[in-house]
Amino acid sequence: MQHNLMSEKLKIKLSIANRVYPLTIEPSQEEGLRRAAKNIEAMIQQFEQSYSVRDKQDVLAMCALQFASQEEQKSIDKENVNKHVEGKLSALDDLLHSYLNS
Repeated sequence: MQHNLMSEKLKIKLSIANRVYPLTIEPSQEEGLRRAAKNIEAMIQQFEQSYSVRDKQDVLAMCALQFASQEEQKSIDKENVNKHVEGKLSALDDLLHSYLNS
């Protein structure tokens, strides 16, 4: 029986807001999860220092809102860029058609 290393799961522990979360993940996910946990921890410290927020629930809610809003903004920005590019391509298409038909 051949053993496939790629299908093996990895067990890791991540610490977020003074709690440890054991996870079973694909090895390819480890770096992203560790970076995400590190970013959350940094943001928790920032909120605690800047706004004197001590309740972990409030801090985590603020972190979730911050990350979610960043993702939503990226989506909005991408939509705006796509609309701009589509407008430019349409104008270029019209210009080419008028040139070719003249």
